[in-house]
Amino acid sequence: MRLIVVFALASLLTFADSWSGVLVDGKCYAAEQRNVNPHDSLTNVDRDRYQEIWYCSPNAKTKSFTVVQQNGLNLNLDAAGNAKAAGLVRNAGKKSLFSVAVTGQMTGDIVQVNTISKLN
Repeated sequence: MRLIVVFALASLLTFADSWSGVLVDGKCYAAEQRNVNPHDSLTNVDRDRYQEIWYCSPNAKTKSFTVVQQNGLNLNLDAAGNAKAAGLVRNAGKKSLFSVAVTGQMTGDIVQVNTISKLN
């Protein structure tokens, strides 16, 4: 019986989640998120997320990536995910927005990336 429980729990841990969103420069986007008036109580209402995404569009020199989902939540990528995302950006050439799909496991606030692919 214990063996069955162990295998059942192990199989639950191996399921990968999937997310989609826009790939941005992680350091730039984090800086934009921190750039708020400390006296403003409506920071989510006053923000122009679309402008922030355009401003933080990744380039060939970007090393740290974040995926911004449509609901506004951010997914930071692990080292392997950052390397895969950098390859996508380099291969795509000059492009403004990178819509991507990511599969992997969430560990804390970082996604352990299995795959990342361009959507458009």
